[in-house]
Amino acid sequence: MPFARIDLLKGKSPEYRATVADVVYQGIIDVLKAPDGDRFIVIGEHSPDNLIYDPHFLGWNRSPDFILIQVTSTVGNNKDSKLAFFRYIADELKSKLSVRPDDIMINLVFVDRSDWSFGNGDPWN
Repeated sequence: MPFARIDLLKGKSPEYRATVADVVYQGIIDVLKAPDGDRFIVIGEHSPDNLIYDPHFLGWNRSPDFILIQVTSTVGNNKDSKLAFFRYIADELKSKLSVRPDDIMINLVFVDRSDWSFGNGDPWN
């Protein structure tokens, strides 16, 4: 069960935000191998003073088009899947929205099934 958070600066169109969400979802399904329909994504839009990042950390050249993607998941926790997911997201966002790879930061967090409740206060078994 993946859950994605996508954070970016305010001002992008609804279509732009939807495309970013679609790319992340497709990567979760196709690359990390989550079941189709497992779509839980939050997009946070921030003012420049609330999305704080170093534009040059580790030698990158980040612009105001910076996108921070965090996926919490129980699937895809192996090196090959992680690297393929990173590449997929960068390639697709560049292709579909002309997002520069320098402007994409991805963080994967892996947890156990016991860390989820889908509702009613019941754990996922």
